[in-house]
Amino acid sequence: MSFKDLGLSPALLTALDDAGYTQPTPIQSGAIPVALSGRDVLGIAQTGTGKTASFVLPMIERLSRGRAKARMPRSLIVEPTRELAAQVAENFEKYAKNFKLNMALLIGGVAFGPQEKILNQGADVLIATPGRLLDHFERGRLLLNGVQILVVDEADRMLDMGFIPDLERIFSLTPPVKQTLFFSATMPPEIQRLVSRFLKDPERVEVAKPATTAATVRQLLVRVPDRTPKTKRALLRAALDQPDVKNGIIFCNRKRDVDVVARSLQRHNYSADPIHGDLEQRQRMATLDRFKTGELRFLVASDVAARGLDIPAVSHVFNFDVPHHADDYVHRIGRTGRAGLSGVSVTLAGPEDAKNLAAVVKLIGKDIEEVRFGGGAPAAPEAGEPAAQTDARDGDKPASGRSRSRRGRKPADGESRPAPAADAARPRTPGEKGDRERSEKRGDKGDERRGGDRNEDGERKVTGFGADMPDFFRRR
Repeated sequence: MSFKDLGLSPALLTALDDAGYTQPTPIQSGAIPVALSGRDVLGIAQTGTGKTASFVLPMIERLSRGRAKARMPRSLIVEPTRELAAQVAENFEKYAKNFKLNMALLIGGVAFGPQEKILNQGADVLIATPGRLLDHFERGRLLLNGVQILVVDEADRMLDMGFIPDLERIFSLTPPVKQTLFFSATMPPEIQRLVSRFLKDPERVEVAKPATTAATVRQLLVRVPDRTPKTKRALLRAALDQPDVKNGIIFCNRKRDVDVVARSLQRHNYSADPIHGDLEQRQRMATLDRFKTGELRFLVASDVAARGLDIPAVSHVFNFDVPHHADDYVHRIGRTGRAGLSGVSVTLAGPEDAKNLAAVVKLIGKDIEEVRFGGGAPAAPEAGEPAAQTDARDGDKPASGRSRSRRGRKPADGESRPAPAADAARPRTPGEKGDRERSEKRGDKGDERRGGDRNEDGERKVTGFGADMPDFFRRR
């Protein structure tokens, strides 16, 4: 099947030929003819299957006749993130180059003035994030009672980001009689409730089971032997150094870790930059553009970049953290292996990730192939990083506690302090022997007063430190 078989006009087919598209994907083949007929569509497909063209192409075809009024857009596309909205706007300009249609992009992080100017001229297509859309509406700069086609993209991501109340309000502001195109990768109960409430007898187009991974992606698992962030970053660098790695997206669960990992890679001379929700919109878009053009090799991202971004030819995806929600694993690794290309995903999993990893394996229905990069041994301290013990609870913060005993003198320049075992084996002075004999006479009573008992080796136990107890606590 080709695009000619879907009922599209010659002008639209010419734009598709110029863009290099010859055959539609399964979701496009199923959704475009139904959307052209004016019926509501419920599209369910995994990320990277071409959902954007499934609603943009029929929208352009239906809007090719008619003209928009000032502040009254004829169609509305709602996206969960700024990056997705900007990407859809790029695709619209590419497909609609042979049509006289005005498009307005309403996203946060940019000035209101230019957006209001386009709205006043009349926008045939309005592409927006929920927050900025409602901001314009409340300012009186926008009316939604002229919307003929409403598109909700990445609906399950809307749910994750807490946009469902905003989405319900947007539905209430648009006319009751309209065409609704509703797309989602998964169908949790809350999304199903929205579909039942706002869509009228929709045609369900499902090309893959929800939350399944693409067969073109080889999934690998690297075990992290301990909880220290330094070890984890060393294994990440070993994975990045594999000969088949052309470029890649590195996902972290927390925004703070995105910045930490990006700085660490930069110190080791890797071409890497961060992208997450706390950065300015202009900086985020510039970083994405550099990655798309190949100027930037590695993109360190939070899940803001995990859904729907169409970045061609990403060879690898690296999960620096196992995601808290198993569905996010599917969307992350969907950034590679797109459009029939092969890809590789590498997930780093430490002892603390057992629960999240089990949820991922259960969701995808198969085990992840385990591999080893760099032997799994901790690397030398990173440049500019102290060789200090780390606490797994606080990420990269050095563990609390002093590095030497209060009684011990500070070593002179070039002098190293003896290890505890060697210190115990050296000859004792008469004063030290007396101190040891008095300590042994006190026995258990002295330990009880200090709040502990002795282990099998005769060393005093100290509650609360676990494996990170400083050595000077064991000294007599």
